[in-house]
Amino acid sequence: MNYKFFPHTDEDIRTMLDACGERTLDDLYKDVPEQLVLKRDYELPEAMSEVEIRHYFDELGSYNVPLACFVGAGCYDHYSPSVVSSIIQRSEFLTSYTPYQAEISQGTLQYIFEYQSMMAALTGMEVSNASMYDGCTATAEAMMMAVANAKKRNKVLVSATVNPAVRRVVDTYAKFHGVEIVTIAEEGGVTSRADFEQKIAAGDVAGVIVAAPNYYGILEDYTGWADLCHDNKALFIMNCVASALGVIKTPAEWGADVAVGDGQSFGIPMNFGGPYVGFLCTSKKLIRKMPGRIVGATIDADGKRTFVLTLQAREQHIRREKATSNICSNESLMALYVTIYMSLMGKQGLREVNELGYAGAHYLADKLVETGQFRMAYPDKPFLNEFVLETDLDIDQLQAWCLDDGMQAGLKLAGNRLLLCVTEMRSKVEIDALVESVNDFINSQK
Repeated sequence: MNYKFFPHTDEDIRTMLDACGERTLDDLYKDVPEQLVLKRDYELPEAMSEVEIRHYFDELGSYNVPLACFVGAGCYDHYSPSVVSSIIQRSEFLTSYTPYQAEISQGTLQYIFEYQSMMAALTGMEVSNASMYDGCTATAEAMMMAVANAKKRNKVLVSATVNPAVRRVVDTYAKFHGVEIVTIAEEGGVTSRADFEQKIAAGDVAGVIVAAPNYYGILEDYTGWADLCHDNKALFIMNCVASALGVIKTPAEWGADVAVGDGQSFGIPMNFGGPYVGFLCTSKKLIRKMPGRIVGATIDADGKRTFVLTLQAREQHIRREKATSNICSNESLMALYVTIYMSLMGKQGLREVNELGYAGAHYLADKLVETGQFRMAYPDKPFLNEFVLETDLDIDQLQAWCLDDGMQAGLKLAGNRLLLCVTEMRSKVEIDALVESVNDFINSQK
């Protein structure tokens, strides 16, 4: 049984069989029950040439219908410079794994170091870890940080305006770690200050989790929240949209202890939900409570700048009972992705991305309200590039109509509400086309 795609010679195979005490390759499977042995040929298609296989996949790809995406809710269609994908597809990046041997992992360690530096600057926090799986697990790990820091407290308050997907992961972590999750009520699209003050005053809270912007795209005012948390010995945790941090008030400016979120909005393709990259930034005083690891810069024996794994507070490296978390491999390739993105875009580029999204979202909101069939769900609340509308129209039918016109018309929320998002990827022509499609649907209902 020889195959041309196996590199072993007959002599190699003979040597291995001798070591196993067997005569043939089939003898290796003699313990497999007869009823489990396949008695027919594999159902594989005929071989194709390179040209044929390219035509085959081109034909499959032609069935895909490109859509103008007006959906956000934690997954955003942002532009990414072509050079980003070109760089991350280099084999030394695409195939690299955990940089345990610092001597031969300097390239990986350096870009992780740069990632940490940029994320710390973006959030205003003092330190950043070497990335997490995604924004949901990063938030859950921050919850565990709060409980570990509080020691005898196991209650964490979570705002009702946090993305439900994030909340579900937090709830899962909490269930299996004995953490009590209590919801801070929502009031007019934002977190209720009165409910927060009442629940934090109980004195048994380890941490508080809020969102910026929140699930409805609203920019909430968290003035004084950090002070109340600290007065009650609780950590203030902010779940943020990475791209929005280019223009909104940073977690550090709000007085947050931990800043978490997903870096997907830094141009990572949506890809049916992954892979993404979670970030977790905090203060130096909490560095020993932080999950994951930190890459640091130092000087080697020859006086040259070099990079090393400085902190590895996970169970693979230290005693299990001393570990802050069992989170394992991080999204290192995606960390490189957003590092290249941030270095190319710079502060001005991030500002322009948000300005375009802001202008497009407010233009779309105004145009849809002008139809007379929509109203702003939270008219007095500021938003960046996501907003919620209320309507008496059948949202399911409306979305199906727009889908036929090549557009994803937002995300249906509970009741008669529609969450819409505009990024710099949506042109005025596309926005006007969505409005026209909506008007056509309205007219069809008369």
